[in-house]
Amino acid sequence: MRQVEISRTLVLDAPRRARAFFEALVADNIGIGRPEEVSIVFARQVRKTTRESFGTRVFSTGTDVRIDFHYKHSRVKQYLKDGRALRVETVINKPADLGVLARLHHLPELINKARAVNHRLLMIEKAGQSCAIGSALFERIHQPHHEGQRTGALRFGDKRAIALAGALCHVLHAVTGFTNKSLRGLVAGHLGQDYSTSQMSYDLRRLRLHGLIQRTPGTHRYHVTDTGLRHALFLTRVHDRPIRTGTAQLADPAPPAPSRLRTPQRT
Repeated sequence: MRQVEISRTLVLDAPRRARAFFEALVADNIGIGRPEEVSIVFARQVRKTTRESFGTRVFSTGTDVRIDFHYKHSRVKQYLKDGRALRVETVINKPADLGVLARLHHLPELINKARAVNHRLLMIEKAGQSCAIGSALFERIHQPHHEGQRTGALRFGDKRAIALAGALCHVLHAVTGFTNKSLRGLVAGHLGQDYSTSQMSYDLRRLRLHGLIQRTPGTHRYHVTDTGLRHALFLTRVHDRPIRTGTAQLADPAPPAPSRLRTPQRT
C-alpha cells in the first residue's frame, strides 16, 4: 500500500456561521502540530530521537482556509468543504507510521487506526470549544473555599491563577494527567520566573478543593475535571483576547488600523 486516505465529513446545521466557526477552530488549535499533541492524535510515542520535524501549517487559497500537520510520512488536513461541512482527512503514506504492515490484507487494520486519528483530533477540538461557564461556578471558584478545608481563591486577573489555567489547558496533561513536577515546569514558563515545589503543592491543593482537578487514587498523579478544563479555557481565552488585546488597542496612541473598541471610547 503506497497511500491510504480516510476522511470524515461533518455537515453543519448553520452554514452561514460555518466560516466564522472554522476560523475560530483553526485559531484555537494552531499548536496541534507540536510533538506532544501529535503523539496524542496519532497514539504514537514521540521520542527525542525522532528526526522528523513537527509543525502546523495554515493555508489560505482565496477565501478558503486549511490547517495541516504531519507525523513522519503521514499527515492530517482539515478544511471547510463547500462552506457548510467540516472535513478531516488523514493520509497515510507509510503504514509503519501507525504500526501496521504494508501488505494489502492489513488494510482493514490501517483503516481503523486512521479513523481513530480523525476521531481523536475531533475530540481534542471539541474539548477546546466547550468553555462556557455559569455565574455560580465563576463566583464559587473566585471565593475562598470554606467547606471542610479552607483554601485561597483563584481570582481572575491574578498572574499566578492565569498561569495555572494556561498550564491546565495543555492538551497532553488534559488527556494523560500530570504530576507536581510536570505541571510546575509549565506554570513557571507562563509566569516567567522561579516557581518552587512548595508553591506548586499549595496550588494543587487549591485546584483540588475547588473541584478543578482530581487525584488518581494510590498515585501522585492528577487529572483535570470537565469543570476544571472549561474554567481554565474560559480564563485563558478571556485574558488573552478581550483583556490583553483590547487593552493594547485602547492604549495604542496611533493604531495601525481602526478598532471597534476605540470607537465607543471617543463618542
